[in-house]
Amino acid sequence: MRQRGFTYLALLFMVAIMGAVLGATAVVWRTMNQRDQEQELLFIGHEYRRAIGLYYERTPGAAKQFPKKLEDLLEDKRQTTLTRYLRKRYNDPLNAGKEWGLAPGPGGTIMGVYSLSDKTPIKTDNFDGDDKEFASAVSFQAWKFMYQPQATPTAPIPVTPPAAAPNAPPTESSSS
Repeated sequence: MRQRGFTYLALLFMVAIMGAVLGATAVVWRTMNQRDQEQELLFIGHEYRRAIGLYYERTPGAAKQFPKKLEDLLEDKRQTTLTRYLRKRYNDPLNAGKEWGLAPGPGGTIMGVYSLSDKTPIKTDNFDGDDKEFASAVSFQAWKFMYQPQATPTAPIPVTPPAAAPNAPPTESSSS
């Protein structure tokens, strides 16, 4: 009879250990999963930024414009030939496949996208040049993948020297 009590205690002890191990495994798995989602978000965000930049830069005519909706990146109807800047519309990997937040541009256009997830990022440094401001983000909503057009350098205005003053009378110098 006493043997059963020890076996029962050993079994309870094993179940408790297995529960603790499974709990730790779940934490590690969740962290790895979020890191994978962050990598996917960075990849997709860069794709959207690149596509918006191409759409903007390839605007026919002199007046550049951003897309009015994300579908414009799938097929640019402003061009005479079929032009696609994205092959498909990507979903937000951190927000259960839902829509993106849209960074507004001039005239109701879209300059970029961002995740609507309010989770805190694990990645906090070692970002690419365009993503440096992500380092201080407290949520993924601050990771805005926006296309910023490069300011076109203006040609320097030539400065002409002022016209030489008319010949002034020579100053008298005293010589002794």
